[in-house]
Amino acid sequence: MAENEMNETTGSAEITDSSDINLTVTACCITVLCIFGMLGNVIAFWYLSFRIPRNKFTVYIINLSIADFTYLFFNSVLMVFQIDQLMDLHPAFPEMVKIIISIEIFYDGAYQAGMLFLLAISIERCLSVFYPIWYRCCRPKHQSFIVCIGLWCTGWVESCLENLVCTAEAFAIRTVECTGVQAMTFVLAIGISLPLMLISSTILLIRIQKTSIKCRPPKLYIIIAISVFVFMVACVPIKFMGLLMYLKLLPNGFQSVHFFFASILCTVFSSSINPYIYFMVGRHKKKQNLRGSIHAALHHVFHEEEDETEKTFAKISGISYIS
Repeated sequence: MAENEMNETTGSAEITDSSDINLTVTACCITVLCIFGMLGNVIAFWYLSFRIPRNKFTVYIINLSIADFTYLFFNSVLMVFQIDQLMDLHPAFPEMVKIIISIEIFYDGAYQAGMLFLLAISIERCLSVFYPIWYRCCRPKHQSFIVCIGLWCTGWVESCLENLVCTAEAFAIRTVECTGVQAMTFVLAIGISLPLMLISSTILLIRIQKTSIKCRPPKLYIIIAISVFVFMVACVPIKFMGLLMYLKLLPNGFQSVHFFFASILCTVFSSSINPYIYFMVGRHKKKQNLRGSIHAALHHVFHEEEDETEKTFAKISGISYIS
């Protein structure tokens, strides 16, 4: 996908030396942000996988961390290729296109899977709020694991279609197959995922407002609301940009190229910031050391929701809950 968009923008007009410098600086900033995000996601993955007992939601968060790390890693590799081309450090070699396409299959697959994991987290949290008895008693034991496998498969299938069916040449001439793939990805992201995220986040925000009147709202609600908000602000524009670029409604020349890099910067920011949201929202003792602070923050966030579910279940079923 990124290669198609870059070919569409860079091939239409000559880019000046000053623009090359600006794009190189932007690519370097993106690479640094990717490293920053990969570090955070590795820390979150380590603690949630090996240091903190798993529950229904940590399974999703672990998979989201894997997806974000994969996206950031391959995005940083692509940025290295872009920096190399912009600075003309090495001549292009015949296998470069195949390598970039292979990288982008992982790149796009991780991006799509991450979006779907965030959607699944939002929806399941709402289900646990409105149907606590079902969530506690009737929810399949391995539902999180099964859903994660399905979302990974969906992300990779969509990525393969986007990179193998809608190639750079098909993207440029707008073939019927490529048009179908572009329509499918846009509908999945903007027509289905975005409205469901908006609805579930709005429900959680209302829940936060009602809960905060009586007591402190669960931190998991806050994390989900912030993560969804960051995703919508940072990542939705790139989907619209891809559609506008495919329909040839964007201006030619370096302005489109700059828009592309800015959109990539936004998506990288969204994937990088999630673990730091967990740390900041969950942290409650400023004098703790770093290791203890991270462990306590993650444990506080992702096990507080179990207590909340127990209380809601007890309240509805008439059971006296002892905290």
